[in-house]
Amino acid sequence: MEWLMDQLVQTFVTDDRWRYFARGVATTLEVTCLALVLGTIIGVLVAVVRSAHDSQRGNKKGLGHAVLGVLDWVCKLYLTVIRGTPSTVQLLIMWFIVFQWARDNMMLWVASLSFGINSGAYVAEIVRSGIMSIDLGQTEAGRSLGLNYVQTMRYIVIPQAIKNILPALGNELITLLKETSVCGFIGLADLTKGAMIVQSRTYAPYMPYISIAVIYLVLVLALTGLLNLLERRLRASDRR
Repeated sequence: MEWLMDQLVQTFVTDDRWRYFARGVATTLEVTCLALVLGTIIGVLVAVVRSAHDSQRGNKKGLGHAVLGVLDWVCKLYLTVIRGTPSTVQLLIMWFIVFQWARDNMMLWVASLSFGINSGAYVAEIVRSGIMSIDLGQTEAGRSLGLNYVQTMRYIVIPQAIKNILPALGNELITLLKETSVCGFIGLADLTKGAMIVQSRTYAPYMPYISIAVIYLVLVLALTGLLNLLERRLRASDRR
């Protein structure tokens, strides 16, 4: 028991080392939230482009189909490259090659951009599966009311699709939160990097790494609870 208390004091109390963990949690959540927003935007755009192209397969004439074909090819290339390479490698390329001119104060934004682009590829397929799950009659009804394709997607299809894909989006959010643990590879002081700094001061890896495992677990459980609450509210609104 004395050993455990000594480890706790060295890890959190001595020299206010708890600040490394507190700053790490804040940085981890910042990167996750920014990447989630960017990933959702990219994912929805890619899903809409691919769905629009699929719906136009029977009509292979006109400039519109040609443009959709090019955009669909770009989206497929993006999905192939992003899903076929590790997020850690993408982060290293983004920081040391694409943004090699960037300064340290831009590290958080570069990390968020990298994870956002990575997450967007997975969100795109999730959203596309949700769009495909909506009956074609819904789209036809929207078009019969005078709505164009974008308006039909915005007001009719996507709101219904979100309810179907919410669990999958929740899993992607949790995965994204855990994937940010590699931010320390570029020097960003996230939660994992904070634990590594503390471990380098105390020369005792047990408490810092067990602590961040518990912190990540708590964060995931909190997100899971919020997502379950949101799902219950959506189901309740459907019954009204």
